[in-house]
Amino acid sequence: MTGEPAPDRESPIPPALTMRELVSEETWADFRRQSFERPHPRGDVLLQQGDDGTHVLAVLCGLTKVEHTARNGSVNLLAFRGPGELLGELATMGRCGRLASVTTLSRCRVAVMHAAAFTKFVTDHDLYPALLHFAQARLRESTPDGAGLGQRLAATLVRVADMLVASGNDAGRPLVLPLRRRELASYLVTHRNNVSDQLRELRRFGVRGHRSSIVVEDLSALRQALETLYE
Repeated sequence: MTGEPAPDRESPIPPALTMRELVSEETWADFRRQSFERPHPRGDVLLQQGDDGTHVLAVLCGLTKVEHTARNGSVNLLAFRGPGELLGELATMGRCGRLASVTTLSRCRVAVMHAAAFTKFVTDHDLYPALLHFAQARLRESTPDGAGLGQRLAATLVRVADMLVASGNDAGRPLVLPLRRRELASYLVTHRNNVSDQLRELRRFGVRGHRSSIVVEDLSALRQALETLYE
């Protein structure tokens, strides 16, 4: 196991810790050896809310979204997940139905491990402390701290851009984030028009909103702008 994660500086949306960052190189490599990999195109449902926890997934490449459908039919976007993330472990270990659905937002590659093998893997590698840290990081990410919408939007764009870069996209050229305004509005718990207003404010930092995507022309500039917005 690696050491304790370094404390975060205050930010509108704290950097999420991935499972990959919480375990050793050897443990992650062993997970990949004991699982099997499969590719998915954009728009595939990787995990379906309510299904049994028959397996877990580790995202190796690409971008996904996590959504929960309420009893009244409303859909809430809870998180974006990228390389290094573990998906579906709670339903697998808790023997309960899946609490949310996961859908690909880009082409993805995942590693799949069946439930029984994952339970044994966690025990053999003493991963319960890491899984606890993982759950705490997710809880912190989903807990609002009163930051402004513009700050939270900029932080979200930087995070998603970082996931795409980790998946092999070139950070030195414009990055096309496969995000729609309605998805961002759902994630940030606001109205779509408010997201559009904030995207216009971010134009001076090289952000361009399109119908089905957000273009970040200069990720380093947006990251620097985010530092300014924190102040």
